[in-house]
Amino acid sequence: MAWLVLVLSGMLEAVWAAALDRSEGFTRLAPSMVFLVAMVASMAGLAFAMRELPVGTAYAVWVGIGAVLTVAYAMITGIETVSLVKLLLLGGIVGCVIGLKLVS
Repeated sequence: MAWLVLVLSGMLEAVWAAALDRSEGFTRLAPSMVFLVAMVASMAGLAFAMRELPVGTAYAVWVGIGAVLTVAYAMITGIETVSLVKLLLLGGIVGCVIGLKLVS
């Protein structure tokens, strides 16, 4: 259960990061509210997962999932350029997250 919650929390990290960008410095209400709700839920999920998982592993997985999904979203929406090098490096992060799960 802790791993499932951790993965979902990492996904919510990408949601709050994208909402933070769209909030334009908290000047737009809807994205600001999405940011706040997603951030609280993401942190709560991370805290829940850390009751069973080591802090280093949980945090690395949470950040890794959030980072990869945030960059993927930015690439899909055209905010960020796509390159083979970026895709390979993101794949490396995904591989590290999977590796942490396998050794835990």
